[in-house]
Amino acid sequence: MWLAPLAGTAAASPPTQPASTHKFILLQKNKTFEPHVLVIPAGSQVEFPNKDPFFHNVFSLFEGKRFDLGLYESGSTRSLRFDRPGISYLFCNIHSEMSAIIIALNTPYYGISNRAGEITVPDVPAGRYMLHVWREGSSADSLKALSRPIVVSQDSTSMGKLLVPNNVALPLTHKNKYGQDYENPTPPGQIYNDH
Repeated sequence: MWLAPLAGTAAASPPTQPASTHKFILLQKNKTFEPHVLVIPAGSQVEFPNKDPFFHNVFSLFEGKRFDLGLYESGSTRSLRFDRPGISYLFCNIHSEMSAIIIALNTPYYGISNRAGEITVPDVPAGRYMLHVWREGSSADSLKALSRPIVVSQDSTSMGKLLVPNNVALPLTHKNKYGQDYENPTPPGQIYNDH
């Protein structure tokens, strides 16, 4: 969830560390991306270290930032700047089971839910904001319907409950970066295998 200041609300203050100096990392290890969801300020650079004992090829052809980091070996790192806001769905061109999401925002006012579904957005100045929600697997229409203007006052301590419809879609299916099926998808239950 994030809050975008509306007209008449003071411009968003910068994050505690400028995007240019804060280090954001999306680690590749055990054929997974860690973390699965990474929220960053737009304009931030993200590092993609490969800690597996084999090659990876991170790419994104869906929405957000479109890119292809190319094939790179164990122990090496590639990096990329996410220069505009948006939601990027990432995959590995070699390992079909690998996926992650990077959400680049133009506001420092955001929160990620904990296991209980609670979200805290710290240090939000009083003013008018547009509330936005994102949930993996939810349809764009249901998420758009949850967006709404809100008012944060100096006495605000809660925005109340927000019910996100439980219409989670099937996992995002994808082709490799060439638009073709993966040649040797990893069998279910087999997480760590050197291709």
